Amino acid sequence: MEVRLISLQAAHRIMEAIQFDPENRKLSLIKTPLPPEPKKNEVVIRVAYSGICGTDLHIVEGTYPCRKMPVILGHEFSGVVTSVGCDVTHLRQGDNVAVDPNSGCLTCDACHSGNYHHCSNGGVDKITGIYQDGGWAEFCLVPADQVHKLPKNISLQQAGLTEPLSCIAHGWDRITPIAVGSRILILGAGIIGNLWASILHLQGHRRVTVSEPQEARRNLLEKLETGFDIITPEELQTRRAKDSSWGVDLVIDCSGYAPAMEEALALINPGGTLCIFGVSSPKATMNVSPYLLYKNELKIVAVKVNPFSFPKALGWIDAMGSRYLDYEKLGIKAYSLSQYEEALQALKEGRIAKAMFKLEQ
Repeated sequence: MEVRLISLQAAHRIMEAIQFDPENRKLSLIKTPLPPEPKKNEVVIRVAYSGICGTDLHIVEGTYPCRKMPVILGHEFSGVVTSVGCDVTHLRQGDNVAVDPNSGCLTCDACHSGNYHHCSNGGVDKITGIYQDGGWAEFCLVPADQVHKLPKNISLQQAGLTEPLSCIAHGWDRITPIAVGSRILILGAGIIGNLWASILHLQGHRRVTVSEPQEARRNLLEKLETGFDIITPEELQTRRAKDSSWGVDLVIDCSGYAPAMEEALALINPGGTLCIFGVSSPKATMNVSPYLLYKNELKIVAVKVNPFSFPKALGWIDAMGSRYLDYEKLGIKAYSLSQYEEALQALKEGRIAKAMFKLEQ
């Protein structure tokens, strides 16, 4: 295996990648040199699966910050280690891995408190696939301490979802415990909404409603066979209008759409919680009534990325298996790098819940 991997890398003097030019807001399929040999604490990974995230769409639209120079996007990916730096001891050539794109400076108070996602001393500038070249490429150079070896029973395809699941794992820690029997509303049935629905179902929750405006996405969610109530935003408002006592204990926003979150506050039962999980545009705003928060003792909990939650995500993947992580059931479609325009269009039209670049041989 090691000989084969080394020969594969050596045979390719150049590689294909999808590069984003922030000045022109343009994606291009390029030929570019292979990553350099890893430094002592780095590894090179041959990418197997690399996802298109909603954040990537915001970057391409120019509504989310990234490196000011051209950059290879892709912060959700799995692959196979092809070479390791001399000080790397937990990984070997041939290991199947998933990559955590986030890190901190490791010297500031936030990092020392275990909150590297709040690091303001350079950690954000290290994000793989946003500020450093990422996984929309055949190979990627990454810091070894951000690479997690996969158990043998987790496939590279399943591991392509580790990063979004690690973010959900952090969100789960922020809002739990959630009593079984709670009434829960998910806003949005993209891949994040579908993964949240899967996790809730896995954990025994059944009184779940999902609100999604696009019919194609509602139909995709049906494939998960959770038995959850899947409705349109209009049906959600009608339900409240017909019964003023109807409400939920928890709202999980996966849309990033501020007006939907604002409306959802009025649907939360006393003592309930709004979890802001979807990433909004930095310019989006919402009006909140302090009196409503006081009167009903509502909580608003926001979730940012995935501090130290990759092991939890891998544990979930192990438990979820093919019952929940079947690409077809989740509405995930695989594309080659050369099909990136088709993939982006399918996402924008809602024909799929997620696009995944497949480079696995």
